[in-house]
Amino acid sequence: MAHPSAQAASRSISPLVIIAAGCAISMLTFGPRGAMGFFQLPVISEFNWGRDTFGFALAIQNLLWGLGQPFAGAVADRYGAVKVLIAGLVLYALGLVAMTVSTTPMLFNLSAGVLFGFALSGCSFNLVLAAFGKLLPAEWRATAYGIGTASGSFGQFLFSPLSVGLIGAFGWRGALYVFAVLLVLAVPLAFLLKTEPNAAASAAEEPRSTLAGTLAHAFSHRSYILLVLGFFTCGFQLAFITVHLPAYLKDAGLDASIGGWVVALIGLFNIIGSLSSGWLCNRVPKRYLLAVIYALRSLSILALVALPVTPVTAIAFGASMGLLWLSTVPPTSALVALMFGTRDMAMLYGFVFFSHQVGGFLGVWLGGLIYEAQGNYDLIWYASIALGIASAVVNLPIVEKPAPARLAAA
Repeated sequence: MAHPSAQAASRSISPLVIIAAGCAISMLTFGPRGAMGFFQLPVISEFNWGRDTFGFALAIQNLLWGLGQPFAGAVADRYGAVKVLIAGLVLYALGLVAMTVSTTPMLFNLSAGVLFGFALSGCSFNLVLAAFGKLLPAEWRATAYGIGTASGSFGQFLFSPLSVGLIGAFGWRGALYVFAVLLVLAVPLAFLLKTEPNAAASAAEEPRSTLAGTLAHAFSHRSYILLVLGFFTCGFQLAFITVHLPAYLKDAGLDASIGGWVVALIGLFNIIGSLSSGWLCNRVPKRYLLAVIYALRSLSILALVALPVTPVTAIAFGASMGLLWLSTVPPTSALVALMFGTRDMAMLYGFVFFSHQVGGFLGVWLGGLIYEAQGNYDLIWYASIALGIASAVVNLPIVEKPAPARLAAA
């Protein structure tokens, strides 16, 4: 049975309009975040910082994005998504502007780390996907998760060469000002993702529960715990690559424009990967899909570090990693909805995403530390390979059924 809010939305706003608005927000919020790696060398060159200083600020960003996600999701579940999305977009724009006047590591940690991180927890694609789960009919959801995730990838594709061009034309501060303006312009789109507060919604689809009861139920479910553990690797790999790959390629002698196009290709090919993943969610077991994605990521990273770094191998890595980049999100989101329904999905997916961001924190921070200590990223690349294999194994025992307590309550 469809959730009452989804029924009301289907009568008033077309599902295509809802998806289009969510995709635009996902694109505009993921784009600047995905392009942060291009700001590393200009920023540390101006202030004479090490890569560990820049990396630590973005590690804080990843951690606080993950830490704030369950709480932002809980607020969106309880009071509706619009206010949370608007607050996140405005805070995001303020964080970008604050980065332009952050002349010390502490200030940079506060702007690029704290403000940026908490802002993302309120307006990133995670909130958009949760809104899709509440507003769209059940048969639209898996495909919409794939489209919403792909739109974030398109943002990365669009903003990567845009960042290189804007930094070259206006400097890194000018590029951040442009990004801030675009985020403010996205605020009106949030009203198209209006969800009914849980307090006002009927419990016809899912039984009501306290916050503590919902969390206790989730973390007593073995398959949910396995999903949380597996998603750690996704964050570790993606955050490290996003922040440090442009510098890694430049260290190997490639022009900065090559790095821009490699990261852009990751975004472009992830559109294909995310859409394909969303389509496959309805056709193959989601746990097998996740296991294959993590295993193939490890193979792609192994090929990058084993072969000479040339424009051809760099571009091939961008294309292959792009196919696997956020393709984990549709099956992960669909599994959370399958296990526990959509009523508390923003919060429960938020806890899965927190594991992702803890991985991101370690990937970005350790990447900078190890580079400064050893002069290369080799150890992090090998850790990424090992974690990918471990996550492939961890996802295999997941049971793709509603959690037993939910069945009993129903």
